[in-house]
Amino acid sequence: MRQTVDGALFAQMVIHGAASISQSKQQINELNVFPVPDGDTGTNMSLTIGTASAELCKKSCTTVGDAAHITATALLRGARGNSGVILSLIFRGFAKAVKDKETIDGRDLAIALDFGVAAAYKAVMKPAEGTILTVSRLAAAQAAAAAREDNSIEAVLDAAIQEGHAALADTIHQNPVLKKAGVVDAGGKGFLIILQGMLDALRGLPIPAGDENQEVPQQKEKANFEVFSTEAIKFGYCTEFICARDTKKDPEALRGFLSALGDSLVLVDDDEIIKVHVHTNHPGRVLEEALTYGALQTVKIENMRNQHTEILAEAETETPQRQIAPPERKYGVVAVAAGAGLADVFQDLGVDGIISGGQTMNPSTEDIMREIDKTPAEIIFVLPNNKNIIMAAEQCIPLAEGKKVVVLPTKTVPQGISALLMMDPDRSEEDNVAAMEEAIRKVHTSEITYAARDSDFDGFAIKQGDYLALTEHQLFGTDQDINTLLDRLAHADTQQNAEFINIFYGEDVSEADAQNTLQRFQEICPKAEITLLSGGQPVYYYMISAE
Repeated sequence: MRQTVDGALFAQMVIHGAASISQSKQQINELNVFPVPDGDTGTNMSLTIGTASAELCKKSCTTVGDAAHITATALLRGARGNSGVILSLIFRGFAKAVKDKETIDGRDLAIALDFGVAAAYKAVMKPAEGTILTVSRLAAAQAAAAAREDNSIEAVLDAAIQEGHAALADTIHQNPVLKKAGVVDAGGKGFLIILQGMLDALRGLPIPAGDENQEVPQQKEKANFEVFSTEAIKFGYCTEFICARDTKKDPEALRGFLSALGDSLVLVDDDEIIKVHVHTNHPGRVLEEALTYGALQTVKIENMRNQHTEILAEAETETPQRQIAPPERKYGVVAVAAGAGLADVFQDLGVDGIISGGQTMNPSTEDIMREIDKTPAEIIFVLPNNKNIIMAAEQCIPLAEGKKVVVLPTKTVPQGISALLMMDPDRSEEDNVAAMEEAIRKVHTSEITYAARDSDFDGFAIKQGDYLALTEHQLFGTDQDINTLLDRLAHADTQQNAEFINIFYGEDVSEADAQNTLQRFQEICPKAEITLLSGGQPVYYYMISAE
């Protein structure tokens, strides 16, 4: 039973955990309550911890504190979706607990897990039971109890996982939505898969083979010299020479002499010359001995410590630096949107930066931060336009340098557009936020997509390929005929009482079908002013806003 782990092993544990969830991400995706093709939880958690795995593959971690810091920093940048953000918060708290640790034992692990859970709970405004938060909290509590009985890190991690599985099984009873769907929490499941992968690495089990979609570290095109320190170079001079064989001295005697003065020795000879490569701290003594064999024909001596320092300096200059645009005006706006048509709408309304993303393709915190950095404004409003992107956007707030970031809680693209229309460059920040949030509350969004798998939810028997209608992300109805669903949505009170209706049609909808939908809504909703726009969005055939 392993008692402790060092930095190198902890890094391998994280890499193993990332590979484990990558292999199981589709299984986690299928736990989503609605059978819509969003693929959020498993994909987001896999991509999030995958950033840490890729970073750890480039580094040499001598302490657990170093490895945990690298992991937490990478997770923060790569956090995608709510599940990915919560995972990053857990590892951030974990890293703070072990920042000064060279190795950790079971007690250290239990304390670090507790720190991680506390960080996650603190960041979530309204923590809900029956989620990854519940699973991680109970797993951490059991880790503390186990450490009092057996302080080996293997025993403590195993106990945490076992308790986590019991907590996961209970999520179906704690969360009414999960109970209706008959599934356990996807985020909690993903968290335990990562922990199990870390335990498997601890036990020396082979890392899971990647699937065809797994993001794996690419083979290096050149060596990573950052894993070595300049001080670690034992013999500082790379010495190469060719000397003539003017005497009868045996080259093997020279080999023995040079072996005592350095390493990396290569000596070849023929009847006329001796060619030598050796690393040594005494190149003068090497050359003096060589002269006893014959005249020197070529000599090259290089200071490897200086070379290493120069390489590291070059590597630092090659590292992409944040390009932060200095403020030129008071306000700027960054928005998330998927689809060329939607991007055009936001650009026409004056948005500074568009992040491509949405359902099935949640952008990371780093993706959002990149657009914030490029925006030349003092105050930057961020429109996530998806409920699963809000938390990732909020992680940008403390990362902004010289700017203030305000994240508006837009859960749909229509909400983002309405909020943007209410922004006034002459108003105060507080008045703008109030007006934009009021606009968000007035927008009602309906969406039509398709079922990615068979499901039985809330009285609906859903078959793979059926059309699904959602209102405010709640299931409105299903049908095999999309026009039947559109008619039902048009007759709903939300549309019947609306003054304005915007219909955004997706990339899989023809212009003729879109015009037919417009005519249906005009006939069924004669009191509303209706606008048809090409959104070009994937996944959703239609997004319909009513105000």
